Amino acid sequence: MLTGQGRRVGEPRIWGIRTSWTTVGDGEFFCPGCGGDRNYQRRTGRRRFLVLGFPLLSRGAAGPVVECAACARHFGTDCLDHPTTVRFSAMLRDAVHTVALALLTAGGTASRTALDIAVGAVRSAGYEDCTGDQLTTLVDALAADTGRLTTDHSPVDDTGVTLAIELHEALDPLAPHLAPAGRESILLQAARIALADGPYTPAERDVLATVGNALTLGVDEVARLLESARTPS
Repeated sequence: MLTGQGRRVGEPRIWGIRTSWTTVGDGEFFCPGCGGDRNYQRRTGRRRFLVLGFPLLSRGAAGPVVECAACARHFGTDCLDHPTTVRFSAMLRDAVHTVALALLTAGGTASRTALDIAVGAVRSAGYEDCTGDQLTTLVDALAADTGRLTTDHSPVDDTGVTLAIELHEALDPLAPHLAPAGRESILLQAARIALADGPYTPAERDVLATVGNALTLGVDEVARLLESARTPS
């Protein structure tokens, strides 16, 4: 029986290409092959032409590649752009926490219902020990630190700019890794906090528009979702 190179099975390989790999870094990543968090080695290689097992000619560079320590498969380095499961969970938790604080800052913390909904959202995202008092304290601390609220908790003019920066910092890195349903869920969750004490206020609408923009949702899509949040399920 002949192989594709014209040699019989069991005969020594006369020629071929071999890649010698060198590890240049390591870390933890989300392995596309295993489907979970794994250790990896970042490797570069040199291809050589072999005759009778001896390297004779260089055939150029190979890689760089990311090699999974568990399945040993090679992937392009762009796989490192995907956060690990642990990192993704932390990003989502922090994003929901930031969105909840932004809505409470825009609408005030006087409504117990709004505060309870915000606490529920933050707990579901991973801050299981979150309480209404903690969120109120954070909103008050932000007010004292930046002067962003007046004495009756109505937002001052420069609140929107500050909140927009904070929301983008929390949501921009997360958005590319969320499915459309996930992005919509975060906005709907925010809308329910805003609606807990009555119709959307202009300040709340500004925050929600910023959330939608940071989540790469279109203007029409944001409007549709905010309207659907007003309709009892």
